[in-house]
Amino acid sequence: MEIGEILREAREANNLSLDDIQEMTKIQKRYLVAIEQNDFHALPGRFYARAFMKEYAQAVGLDASELLSGFDEESIQTEEEESVQYTRLERTKRPRTAKSSSIFSLLPSVIVIILVIGIFFVAWTLYQKTLNGNNGIMEEPQENDEIIRNVDENEEGDQADTNDEDKGTDEADEEEEQKDEDDASGFSVVEVGEGNSPLSTLDFHYTGEQVEVAFEVSERTYIQFTGDSGAVFYEGEIDTGTETFDVSAEEKIYFNIGNTPGLKVTINGVELEYPVNANERIHQKMWVNLIQD
Repeated sequence: MEIGEILREAREANNLSLDDIQEMTKIQKRYLVAIEQNDFHALPGRFYARAFMKEYAQAVGLDASELLSGFDEESIQTEEEESVQYTRLERTKRPRTAKSSSIFSLLPSVIVIILVIGIFFVAWTLYQKTLNGNNGIMEEPQENDEIIRNVDENEEGDQADTNDEDKGTDEADEEEEQKDEDDASGFSVVEVGEGNSPLSTLDFHYTGEQVEVAFEVSERTYIQFTGDSGAVFYEGEIDTGTETFDVSAEEKIYFNIGNTPGLKVTINGVELEYPVNANERIHQKMWVNLIQD
C-alpha cells in the first residue's frame, strides 16, 4: 500500500475531511489531494513534499518517521519548479527596466525646460538692470525717499526673519511627528507557538493609512503569505531577492515560512523577530494582527 492510500485510510478512520486536515495543518487542499493520489509532482518541491506528508501523518495520528522511511525524494522532478522560479525572477526584473527607460525618455524634455527657464531668468535680470539705470538718470533721490526706503527694508528684513523662524518651527514639528509615528509602530507577541512547526500570534501597531510588507530572501525558502480577506499575496519557493506587498486592506495576515533563517520580514520598515528561535525551528507559522493606532 502506498503512502497516499495509508494517509487517506487513516483520515477516514478518524472521521476527518480534507477541509479538517487543511485547517489543522494549514496545507492547501489541492496539495492534500495530490498526496492521497501519490501525485507528488504536483507539490512545490522535494523538501516540502516530505514536510507536508509529515504534518499530514501527525494530524491523523500516524508515526511520520516510519511512514516516510521508504519515501524516495529523488522521484520528484524539479524542472517545472525551476521554470516557475525563473519566470518569477524575470517578472520582477522587467518593471525595473521599464522604469529606467521611462526616466531616460524624459531627460531631453527636462533639459529643454531648464534651458527655457535659464534664458527667461537672464532676460528678466537684464531688463531690471536697464530699468533701474534709467530711473537713476531721470530722478535724483530725495532725502525723505531714502528714509522711507530704509524703513521698508527693515520691515522686509524683520518679516523674512519671522518667516524663516516659522519655517524652521514647522519643519521641526514635522520631524517630531514623523519620529512619533515611527516610534508608535512595532510588534508585540500575543502567543508563542509550540511543536515542530509552531503557530504563533503577534500584534503590529501602526499609524497612518498604508501597511507594506517586505521580504528579503538570502536562502531558498518556501513562503505562503495570505490575508484574512482571502487574498493570496505569495505562495511558492523563492531563491534570493526582495518582494514588497501592500496589505493596507487586511486586518490580519498569515505567514507559513519553510526556512526562517533565510527570510527577513519587515512591516512598514520594522523587522519581524520570529517568536521562536529561527535556528531551532526553521519552519514557523504566524498570524499578525494589524492594529491602527
